Amino acid sequence: MIKVAPSILSADLANLARDVEEIRAACADYVHFDVMDGAFVPNISMGVPVLASLRKATDMFLDAHLMVDRPVRYVEQFCKAGADLVNVHVEADTPENISAALEKIRACGKKTGVTLKPGTPAEAVLPWLEQVDLVLVMTVEPGFGGQRFMADMLPKIRAIRGWIEERGLACELEVDGGVDAETAPLCIQAGANVLVAGSAVFGKPDRAAAIRAIRGAE
Repeated sequence: MIKVAPSILSADLANLARDVEEIRAACADYVHFDVMDGAFVPNISMGVPVLASLRKATDMFLDAHLMVDRPVRYVEQFCKAGADLVNVHVEADTPENISAALEKIRACGKKTGVTLKPGTPAEAVLPWLEQVDLVLVMTVEPGFGGQRFMADMLPKIRAIRGWIEERGLACELEVDGGVDAETAPLCIQAGANVLVAGSAVFGKPDRAAAIRAIRGAE
């Protein structure tokens, strides 16, 4: 099953609960919650208080993507605030601390994920592939919305899907960056099953139709 995870970076933050309710009604699967710290990536976005407030307003699955330096310092806070899955960048710390961050997430009873930047080779995920519930491949440089999809990331998606299948894992494979109705089929063909989309959903007047188009139902 192909899942769609609209990124609330493209939502109306003054009416976030309303916009999330609209994508729930439009049959979105996850809410993609982008966290930026101004250090690991240039921009700063929302954090723990916003996630905690959103948790009170929706029962949707909250996929927290931490684009932050040394995420081991923060993962417990995001778990306790209500994230269902916490996703950390493999580039954001030492391998030992990435493993420690994943252990903390699991100890909180939440799902785990790791993310790869475009410049990071697919092989970088291998130390954690059997420990995580989701792998996220960035198809733009993290930190900014509205960038063009990087088609040269498709071989990376295919490689990771191959390893998941070879090992018989239930790990989901997510793609984030420039995903819309035109690029989504490329991601799906390469093996992705969770598609993050921002303006391609929140920028459309008919969000249900936008989600169906990304999922491939139209």
